[in-house]
This record gives sequence, C-alpha cells and structure tokens, in this order.
Amino acid sequence: MTGPSPPRTTVELPPIGAAGTILLVDDDCAILDGVSAFLDGEGYSVVSASNGVDALNQLRGGLRVDAIVLDVMMPTMAGWDSRAEQLADPCLRDIPVVVISACGFARETLQHQFDASHVLPKSLDLGGFLRALQTACDGDQRSRGSRAPLEGIFHRR
Repeated sequence: MTGPSPPRTTVELPPIGAAGTILLVDDDCAILDGVSAFLDGEGYSVVSASNGVDALNQLRGGLRVDAIVLDVMMPTMAGWDSRAEQLADPCLRDIPVVVISACGFARETLQHQFDASHVLPKSLDLGGFLRALQTACDGDQRSRGSRAPLEGIFHRR
C-alpha cells in the first residue's frame, strides 16, 4: 500500500541558498542567454520572458521573484506597458524593477517613468548590474510581508 502522492505545483522555488529569483524580460535572445548564464553563475535563479505579456502571465500564474530585470523596447508589450500593469496589480506592484535599455532616453527620465530601483544602459557593466540586483533583492526582502501570500502548499524541488 502506498501513501498519498506528494503535492504538485507549477511554481518553481529557488534552490536553498539561492541569491534570489530574477525575472529577466527582454526580446533579445543573446541578452536572455548571456545575462541568465551570468546570473546563474552568481547564484541567482533566473526565469526568462521575451515580452511584457509573457512576464505578466508568469507572475499572475504564481511565479514569485525577488526582482524583475526589464527591457524598455520589446514587441507585443513594451516595458512601459508591462510596468504600468504591474504597478496597477496590488499583488505585483511591490516587486522591484531594474530597467535595462539601449534606447536614448535619459536615465532619470526612465527611472521616474518606471518607478525603477535602477536604470542601466546596455551594454551592461556586470559589476554595476550585480550591485543593482543585490540592492533590489535586499529591498524586496524587507517588503515581502506586505505582499499577499500565495494560496496552496509549495515544496522545493
């Protein structure tokens, strides 16, 4: 006789000891691959999305992240629209965002428009990028209590 099967979930939790979980949103496959590999090597768990719609669907589907790295210019849904919808959603608005962009807008303008933790130009200075993520994730640790808890039971894999 076997016991009950373990609960299943579609939400991936970061491995124990992970530096944090990052949602990387960019339409450039080279950026997704390169930044994901870099962050993975630094101990982060990375989930990718190729546009704002995909990112919001993952978040609304239960993905829990410590920070979002968001490109500005993307097809389907650009960073501006994605961030606006995120800020309008009480369950998602407190997730810090680090904006990365190759567009010619001033850093201060993007920081204000996105209410971003940091705004960084592409090509990324990896040291500065890592510091920005650490700051965003550390700030997220303090604000987690204000987010609505997820329903259900989740297990680490």
